[in-house]
Amino acid sequence: MPKNLSVEQKANWLEICQDLIEDLKLSQIFFDKVTAGDESWVFDYDPETKRQSAEWHTKSPHLPKKVCISRSRMKTMIIVSFDSSDIVRKEFVLPGQTFNHACYKDILERLRKWVQRVRTDIADDRVLHHHKAPVHTAVSIREFLEKKNISLLPHPPYSPDLAPCDFCLLFKLKSKLKSHHFRTMENIQKIVTDELHTLKENDFRYCYDQLKKRWNHCINSQGLHFEGDNL
Repeated sequence: MPKNLSVEQKANWLEICQDLIEDLKLSQIFFDKVTAGDESWVFDYDPETKRQSAEWHTKSPHLPKKVCISRSRMKTMIIVSFDSSDIVRKEFVLPGQTFNHACYKDILERLRKWVQRVRTDIADDRVLHHHKAPVHTAVSIREFLEKKNISLLPHPPYSPDLAPCDFCLLFKLKSKLKSHHFRTMENIQKIVTDELHTLKENDFRYCYDQLKKRWNHCINSQGLHFEGDNL
């Protein structure tokens, strides 16, 4: 788990999720306004998890040995934003560029201009969802969002299990890419882009449906962490 929560933090989790469920009940188009976004590293080679590489075997003592394989050093960072129907925008951080609050503010500005030009249906009342990473909560980012009248969906700290990019979109994307070698940075970015293009509207709807379920899970568990759909 990311952190042992204090009593106050659990109460904060519970209050935020209760408020969000109430807002959702009051508006049938609540999720249509929400744009979720996050960033993540994608590696040239990322080994399978233990569960992915599990095999069925008999009770024979001669079991295959598995060598511990680490991730490759070649990697690229993707920043992706999506709503309940499609990818809104994605881009890759340039090689050698440091991903800090200044870089993130530039990305948000490009996202804002892109939405105003291409997604006029959500431009005026869009609500941004990103988690509480230090880059996302920097003073300059808060000031930028306030200046541009961009609202934030409340999100409790230390809660990747309530971030749709973490538990759904990027998780599924990176699971598909595990155990493959891409050799070059261009290949990594092309494969990632191609995989994102295979997603359908139902895939994005599923992410938001799961977010709603997880808010309810948080309420039922009184603010405790949970893994997957298990309390």
